[in-house]
Amino acid sequence: MTRSAPPPPEKPDYETLLRESGVRITRPRRTILGILAAQPGHPDALEIFRRASAVDPAISLSTVYRTMRLLEEMGAIHRHAFGDGPSRFETADGDHHDHLIDIESGEVVEFSSERIEALQTEIARELGYDIVSHRLEIYGRKRRPA
Repeated sequence: MTRSAPPPPEKPDYETLLRESGVRITRPRRTILGILAAQPGHPDALEIFRRASAVDPAISLSTVYRTMRLLEEMGAIHRHAFGDGPSRFETADGDHHDHLIDIESGEVVEFSSERIEALQTEIARELGYDIVSHRLEIYGRKRRPA
């Protein structure tokens, strides 16, 4: 098992994707897209809003939510609802991976495991199914040194 998924390929050009879908690229939206492309990990909308509003104080949180919804509808990003925290986003162009969420810090650790993938396939087949897609989220806390 690897602790982290391989680094994703270069992030997509969100602006081009939106423009090709007929979405107007406003100055606030361009700022949000730049923040999103530069943001590592799994930011939530408030994190994106804080960074974007530091660049352009006129940006509204609703503009961030609308932009994220558009990107999600286009399949450019994935939304995750880890536990009862806010929705978090990640680019959709990386390899499949699973998530381990630290319930104390909120840190999201990406990992890949061929054993887990094989076991899921085996279980699905035993039950008469082929897996079309899946998500695995594990919630835990760091072990304390003994």
